[in-house]
Amino acid sequence: MTFSIHDRKKMLQQLQESELDVLIIGGGITGAGLAVQTAAAKMKTGLLEMQDFAEGTSSRSTKLVHGGIRYLKTFDVEVVADTVGERAVIQGIAPHIPKPDPMILPIYDDEGATTFNMFSVKIAMDLYDRLANVQDTEYANYLLTASEVLEREPLIKKEGLQGAGVYLDYRNNDSRLVIDNIKRAVADGALAVSKIKVTGFLFEGTTIVGVKARDELTGDVIEIHAKYVVNTSGAWADKIRNLNFKRAITPHMRPTKGVHLVVDAKRLPVPQPTYFDTGKQDGRMVFAIPRENKTYFGTTDTDYQGDYEHPEVTQKDVDYLLEVINYRYPEAKITLDDIEASWAGIRPLLSNNSGSDYNGGDNGAISDRSFQRVIDVVEEYKRQEITKGEVERVLNNLEMSREEKHTSPSSVSRGSSLEREEDGLISLSGGKITDYRKMAEGAFNLIQKLLKEEHNQEFTGIDSKHYPISGGDFDPTKVKETVEKLAEAGKEKGLSEEDATYIADFYGTNATIIFDAIDKIEPFKGLSLAESIRLWYALEEEMTLTPADYIVRRTNHLLFQRETLDDILPGVVNGMAQYYDWSAEETEKQKQALQAVIDESDLKKLKK
Repeated sequence: MTFSIHDRKKMLQQLQESELDVLIIGGGITGAGLAVQTAAAKMKTGLLEMQDFAEGTSSRSTKLVHGGIRYLKTFDVEVVADTVGERAVIQGIAPHIPKPDPMILPIYDDEGATTFNMFSVKIAMDLYDRLANVQDTEYANYLLTASEVLEREPLIKKEGLQGAGVYLDYRNNDSRLVIDNIKRAVADGALAVSKIKVTGFLFEGTTIVGVKARDELTGDVIEIHAKYVVNTSGAWADKIRNLNFKRAITPHMRPTKGVHLVVDAKRLPVPQPTYFDTGKQDGRMVFAIPRENKTYFGTTDTDYQGDYEHPEVTQKDVDYLLEVINYRYPEAKITLDDIEASWAGIRPLLSNNSGSDYNGGDNGAISDRSFQRVIDVVEEYKRQEITKGEVERVLNNLEMSREEKHTSPSSVSRGSSLEREEDGLISLSGGKITDYRKMAEGAFNLIQKLLKEEHNQEFTGIDSKHYPISGGDFDPTKVKETVEKLAEAGKEKGLSEEDATYIADFYGTNATIIFDAIDKIEPFKGLSLAESIRLWYALEEEMTLTPADYIVRRTNHLLFQRETLDDILPGVVNGMAQYYDWSAEETEKQKQALQAVIDESDLKKLKK
């Protein structure tokens, strides 16, 4: 299989030639996950993305497949069970992407500002381990004393430090998760095209039967017909719904902006992901996460009404995060000049479910009395003094404190919504990256039902919990062994052990295709052999159309390898110019567009 500019032309033609069963608008993680399931079931599937795949929210997350331990503060056991269950599924179908990376949760005695104390965090972590089924494994939780925390993180704030809890979490490569889902869908017959913007709907009467779309590369306008059109455009969901000018819509979304900043690990040495209260008594928590000799930290959470395609990091965002990080790491003294890279993303939060933070949940803050009662009852259960049923009765009858009608951005629902609207548009909105497969499964089941009832077509779905995405077709319990075995092929072809291992770990079983390229291609001028075969693979197999696609979303160069980025940029641009046969004018245009992306990440405007 190839997935390149040449396939794009063929796909655009095929999209116009016959009616699809399902057309998906949005090439983020939700649309990609749905395409996997519909294509695998042999539904005629199309997917359109107006930018690069994952260019929106799905490349701008905190880059975790997060377990949601904070939900246990309100003892939302069902939410955490769902979250850690889905996390395990993702690790099973994409074992080359999410990797276990235990999180440290320092505990302070800041009155009114802490999420947990040493007692409640242990109860929460024990329950978390049971839900994640990792008790009595190498990933089981444990407590650290204050002195043990300082041994690990000597720069962390000492005053008021009581200790820490350590529990299992997973780091993630969000944009890689998207592209490998899309590659899986394409391998199964999906027609996936990036840089094509939906501009309107096609109708039969008042029912949507397709879309009008503009090719952003050529300016051509095309029409695509489909039995069902599915809106998985994330924060853009209401904008897509508004393309039907024949009716007014009630907005579903309340987007918020999240910002992350990257510094060199020497400036902020954090040995493992760390999750802490801001200390500002604003109800928020912040992550500090090590990644490829860097440390990044975030996130903010503010209502957003600006440009969805280009959300910017503002001075206010930077000031907030620097204040938080320097409060928790006072000896670090991080400044604006230390920031090497940054990103801002728009969260597709639902505007309903006031006070909720998950799928249709009723997650208001519980009263202090109920909180203490839950702690007591869990302790009684651990001492085998009461039954599981008695614990459940307490959890089912918690007193809630939901007096505020207006919620802060941080407490808006992170849940999902699946709705077939009166014009026939199916909208799948909201959710978190951890839930993408489950959300897609819900949408697939609806489409499957509608195709049978309205078109007398029957399709059998796959077991999406055990259907590996591209690069993930190996035993998820043997990741280390698989990476080592894959890397051997790269070393045999002349790569260093470091390069071969990095590629094997990054691409999973697709590493074999990359290593085989060593015998097929000449290295691009200005690039090493390892970088050349990665670029070749991105062009041939990953629909990489611009230099920014490559350095931001197909690799980690911009965010976590900034110190070597300037060295490879000429080779990347010239290599792509050679591959695409760009004119001198087009090459210069691509250089300027790339520089704008780099300047934005570098916070050049703020550093003047």
